[in-house]
Amino acid sequence: MRLVSLASFLVITLLAHHTIAADAPQKVASVEGITEYRLENGLRALLYPDDSRPKVTVSMTVFVGSRHEGYGESGMAHLLEHMVFKGTPTHPLVPKALQEHGAQFNGTTNSDRTNYFETLTATEENLEFALRLEADRLVNSLVRREDLLSEMTVVRNEFERGENSPEGVLSKRVSAVAFDWHNYGKTTIGNRSDIERVPIENLQAFYRKYYQPDNTMVVVAGKFNEAKALELIQKYFGVIPRPKRQLDKTYTEEPEQDGERFVTLRRVGNVARVAIAWHIPAAAHPDFPPLQALANILDNNPSGPAYKALVQTKKATEVSTSAYSSHDPGLFFAEAEVPQLELLDEVKATLISIVEEVGKTGVTDEAVARSNLQIQKYHEQQASDTQQFAISLSSWAAQGDWRLYFLNRDAVEKVTAEQIKAAAAKYFKQSNRTVGVFLPTTAPDRAPVPSTPDVSELVKDYKGRAGVAAGRSLRFQPTGNRSPRATVRDRARGKSGAAAQEEPRQRGVSGVVAAVWQRPRT
Repeated sequence: MRLVSLASFLVITLLAHHTIAADAPQKVASVEGITEYRLENGLRALLYPDDSRPKVTVSMTVFVGSRHEGYGESGMAHLLEHMVFKGTPTHPLVPKALQEHGAQFNGTTNSDRTNYFETLTATEENLEFALRLEADRLVNSLVRREDLLSEMTVVRNEFERGENSPEGVLSKRVSAVAFDWHNYGKTTIGNRSDIERVPIENLQAFYRKYYQPDNTMVVVAGKFNEAKALELIQKYFGVIPRPKRQLDKTYTEEPEQDGERFVTLRRVGNVARVAIAWHIPAAAHPDFPPLQALANILDNNPSGPAYKALVQTKKATEVSTSAYSSHDPGLFFAEAEVPQLELLDEVKATLISIVEEVGKTGVTDEAVARSNLQIQKYHEQQASDTQQFAISLSSWAAQGDWRLYFLNRDAVEKVTAEQIKAAAAKYFKQSNRTVGVFLPTTAPDRAPVPSTPDVSELVKDYKGRAGVAAGRSLRFQPTGNRSPRATVRDRARGKSGAAAQEEPRQRGVSGVVAAVWQRPRT
């Protein structure tokens, strides 16, 4: 089934090859050589010219991820990422077209966005090809039933590979327990049954809803002519009509955690693991940069406190600490791989103590200075790689605005020991943590629960028993002849007489079944 009719497609194609009456892209902001433009249909475009290398990267980001999925839709954003590579009427073989132009390309999905990118030799023809392709598959992807059947198995294999990773599964379980309500508790890959059973009509509706110009940002980075790139963006993206629908903003907020939570995972494996998570603010919050810096300090090799206490002593083979950046409040993770099962409790206690003690004793100025230099070097290296830089800008845009990249960079490179201690004291508390352990086993003992039976099949030939014989009609117990138990219960509830008898029983049998029990003997 084609989501865009042939007539509509021809209109878009014809418009793209002729002068159109549309307002020119409006300049929105410019920061450190990067300029944002906004098209009339709502599309955002970032241009970052860099002549240092003969390459150009085109990145298209659609602001939909697992955070936006509803009931039964888990994994849908990621599944669509795969489907958008399956072709359009103009580009029936998207990977082949990219390969023929010598592109390095891929697509990625996370909780906040889906991103597609290709890096090509910097020529005007390659730039036009990439922009034309991305505009085409933004609204003209076929999303066919037959493609879903084939691609679903690919995604399911990806899901199964993840299920074979103790580290990944433990992190997934800890996140699920840490979040009661927010979708950050669900993985981007989704649930197996949703992946296998998603109706094609639902996937198509999801595509039509989110894959629109007003929910998309295009980045062009590398060696290119800025005026020409803007002209091509207008030519291919500007002709796409602005949708009439209005996207609702997600509004679920995770309530404060009110006590330590625990996860035990038993699976086949060789070594044990521990993973601890604490709730922390969103990436745009001023407390986030100090927590980022702390994550870099704690597991640093060889000076980090967690590394020294666990890896250098050979109690753990690896340790990592991470502050995950996200649109909404997320998690700070501390994890360790434990080669000897008898050391698991000690490693867990040590890891918790190291993280939570920061709020009391802080970190040294020397450790902060070393971390700031490392982070500064990382930003310099990233800025020199236009592909990675374009993807990073897209991720920060999904967290609120691409300029957050620079605000975060400036803040994290200037973090102080006092800021780290203050942030740690706020969030690293027992009541705010979720502790998970992976216990390797040779034969996990599980209790598979069967799926819900087909009730229509169960009842279709059922005839029931013989009807009640005449003269044996049911009668109810008179009000004055209640059992002692019923009398005590009714008095406790402040009820009496007939009103008390009309209340259905809360446990065991009720209603008609209770009446059958009171059938007179003959």
